[in-house]
Amino acid sequence: MSGAKPIQKRRLINCPISVGLLAAPRASLCYNKTMDLESEVSALPGVGEKTASTLKKAGFLTVKDLLYYLPREYENYQSAVKICDLNPGKVTIIAKVKDAKTRYGRRRNFTITEATLYDDTDSIRAVWFNQPYRAKQLETGREFLFVGSYEFKNGRYQLMSPSVNLVPEELKDAASPKAPKSAILPVYSAKTPLKSTDFSRLFKGFRPEFAKIQDLLPRTEHTPDFVKPGARKEALFKAHYATTETEANQAREYLAYEELFELILAARLNRQENQKLRAEKIPYNDQAMKNLLKSLKFALTDAQKLATWEIIKDLDKPTPMNRLLQGDVGAGKTVVAAAAALQAVQSGFQVALLAPTAVLAVQHAESLNALLGPLGVKIGLLTGATKHKTELKKQIKQGTVDLVIGTHALITDDTEFHNLALCIIDEQHRFGVNQRQKLLLKSPAERAPHLLSMTATPIPRSLQLTVFGDLEISTIKQLPKGRQPIKTKAMNSLNAQDDLYPKVREELEKGRQVYWICKNIEDVPSQETISVKKQAETLKQAFKQAKVEFLHGRMKQAQKDEIMENFASGKIDILVSTTVIEVGVNVPNASTIVIMDAENYGLAQLHQLRGRVGRGQHQSYCYLLVSGDKPPTRRLKELENSTDGFYLAEVDLKLRGPGEIYGSLQHGALDLRIASLSDTHLIAKAQKHAADVAKNPEIMLEYKELSRSIKRYQQLTTLN
Repeated sequence: MSGAKPIQKRRLINCPISVGLLAAPRASLCYNKTMDLESEVSALPGVGEKTASTLKKAGFLTVKDLLYYLPREYENYQSAVKICDLNPGKVTIIAKVKDAKTRYGRRRNFTITEATLYDDTDSIRAVWFNQPYRAKQLETGREFLFVGSYEFKNGRYQLMSPSVNLVPEELKDAASPKAPKSAILPVYSAKTPLKSTDFSRLFKGFRPEFAKIQDLLPRTEHTPDFVKPGARKEALFKAHYATTETEANQAREYLAYEELFELILAARLNRQENQKLRAEKIPYNDQAMKNLLKSLKFALTDAQKLATWEIIKDLDKPTPMNRLLQGDVGAGKTVVAAAAALQAVQSGFQVALLAPTAVLAVQHAESLNALLGPLGVKIGLLTGATKHKTELKKQIKQGTVDLVIGTHALITDDTEFHNLALCIIDEQHRFGVNQRQKLLLKSPAERAPHLLSMTATPIPRSLQLTVFGDLEISTIKQLPKGRQPIKTKAMNSLNAQDDLYPKVREELEKGRQVYWICKNIEDVPSQETISVKKQAETLKQAFKQAKVEFLHGRMKQAQKDEIMENFASGKIDILVSTTVIEVGVNVPNASTIVIMDAENYGLAQLHQLRGRVGRGQHQSYCYLLVSGDKPPTRRLKELENSTDGFYLAEVDLKLRGPGEIYGSLQHGALDLRIASLSDTHLIAKAQKHAADVAKNPEIMLEYKELSRSIKRYQQLTTLN
């Protein structure tokens, strides 16, 4: 990371935070108070009713929300070069402006703002797309800092969509006594309707308030040296007002450590609480396992055998199993879940399997009925479309149904079990905490059910150590024999008609089916992406003999289920869809998937989408279309070269860095603002520190804010 900023017209004294803050107006009063970071954002000075309303609309509800909204990066005035010395790539210049104008592009509501930038050596053209406010911002004759990509476009070199900051007077002259040693400005990510400059103005107004911030982390035997008294307020202050890159990096290190510590401590406390619960012991039934293996038309892989044995051992304990079964797309998790379910049923208990969609629930019911039905297991399917629901629920309550597979209908209040002992949740991240707990509460009051969660999205090792520290994890890496690797190719969408359409037509002529993935449901004027509806019409014209339908998340569930059933049965040749088909659907005859605007997806999601094909014996293909004339990104190149989801998971984590944990993988509400889960150095320190606190949780009584935060994280990270 880079350094931080002096946006004030006063130089920040390079000394401990107390002195730096005392040099500012009103700061000396700050030490008589403490700041409650859980207070509403309106508690900050200069935040009136109107500003508070704007901040709340942007998601800033508390003081903490705002103070922890750190700069995305820092721009350094000292890196600026003269226009005559520019080279292609990312550049920083200080220039004046003339002829700033906005015009409409060929598409409706698409604007292009152009301006001429000049200094005392030369001039260049700058272009912004869909930023019409730039024309008013760029006052003629005023000096601005521009940071952007200097590229050859449309027959000339130009500066593409640069950021813009007005140059403060004291920074114009490096020899000025007011000029700081390092001229750094923070750049904040825009959050509608707030721009980076709005955040800069806000922080300028409550700079002295940082001295009121209390420490968050307790000190123990293994507390790192940089977690010293006052470290938190110093880190937050320097993150927003640093004068050097070193200061900013030190600030981020501490704040990242805070986040990791909270995650790891929450997971440890969850594990301790789980160990206090009681569950039904499900003893290993050797004959049941032999009967299952004998009935299979295939041999289990070594990875499947190991995962099954790990689960069986957990079921034979008086404490509830809390295990995650992770396996790459098509690795054979269902048969492992079937083995676990059979063990429970043979001991006289019931099993519930919760699936995120009706289509997936039906698919599981068919698969498990084929595996377990011949062994005497009675299976029931409970979804919104189930007929004779009342009768089925009566049988579930009486215990005459052994394995119940369903969607949210499983967790309604009127669905009661006779003796539920094992819950299986497929793609568990698609269910909220309350939904999972509703299912778990359906076991006898004095017992907690064993829990087996499944995911087809491999979890990076560092994520396992933090978010899922309360879990045991079983991994299936081997694919069943006979599966052919999916051939993946990234290509430019401009050439799709010539290069891609013939390949798709060839697969259709073989009787195969095609997925075609689009980013948006409707056209978005500010984006160049093509919508599901428009692409479906285009493909109907291009492939006149094919049956083309579209699917998206706003459709009613019954309509979505009908379309997916028609596709699965071969009545639809090309299904144009959003990512609603990302997980679980099994159509062995689908051999091709085309993903438009592929550069807009994370690696994990692209790998999941690719996994919709390659599920049969036919060679399958994945085409990643890059919009416009952009070259393929590193993510897309990695996907071209590897079909190993575990490798791609680690790469995705490294490429994304801080931010949302692994896309929508686990617990969507759990976003990292600062930390990177690839930082094993900080994770190792936080594990030792958290272990100290977990052994003596009464320490947290002195740290009420930490206690509240840990309780929230415990709800998000636990699967119980």
